Amino acid sequence: MRSMDVRYATNPDDARSYGTAELRSRYLVEDMFVPGELRLTYSHQDRVVLGGAMPAERPLALGVDDAVRTDYFCERRELAVFCIAGEATVTVDGVVHDLAGRDLLYIGRGSRQISLAARAGGEPPRLYLFSTPAHETHPTVLVRADQVTPVDLGTAEEANRRRLRRYVDGTLVTSCQLMMGFTEILPGSVWNTMPCHTHVRRTECYLYFDLDESARIVHLMGRPTETRHLVVANEQAVISPSWSVHSGVGTASYSFVWAMAGENYRFEDMDHVDMAELR
Repeated sequence: MRSMDVRYATNPDDARSYGTAELRSRYLVEDMFVPGELRLTYSHQDRVVLGGAMPAERPLALGVDDAVRTDYFCERRELAVFCIAGEATVTVDGVVHDLAGRDLLYIGRGSRQISLAARAGGEPPRLYLFSTPAHETHPTVLVRADQVTPVDLGTAEEANRRRLRRYVDGTLVTSCQLMMGFTEILPGSVWNTMPCHTHVRRTECYLYFDLDESARIVHLMGRPTETRHLVVANEQAVISPSWSVHSGVGTASYSFVWAMAGENYRFEDMDHVDMAELR
């Protein structure tokens, strides 16, 4: 595992002066999926770790890094591994879990040895990792895609019809503070979270995927009254501080994994923003 990329927490008063390059360097995570590599980013926003693994000929071990400075990665952390595509095996303390597209493995605090591998004869996998500090221990759970009940949201008139799936949120899987799921934008719609919201009690990260290579997402961020934007490509992630909105519009169909960490363990804990407030 290469050294983690470290991103420091930012103040909204400072962020208002950032240009394009600085916004991207602070909040956009690129080049996450490289054959044969595990790449992680450590954010001081709620101390989340996010990244991508693309195991090839050899398994990839989840080791420790000076940014975390523990004896093993999940000594004081919990972790979710979401299979975007392909087939993989994730071995946790000798127990092998097989993952296919849209499956998720939640790994509880205290798990010592974690390795990620491609399944023999299968399509090379793309695995998205998201980790948060944990002060409770919960069991490791494998969630199959067909176990999750989808919920349809939005309207065609507002171009925001989407299908949301909640994997880790205290119902199907209980964690300490980590929440994770994914949303697909339905045909004819483009907006993923509009009307938008903030939640000052937690950080949220979006990983955009299922996007054509030539297509882009315009991701809105910043304070509701003073927004900024990032132009995002396929399989890139955005770190959204608690003070920032997080909403995007695509030039083609796409999906995104949402993952959160913070003070309040209620999915519905959001501070909704009236459309008239946006600037």
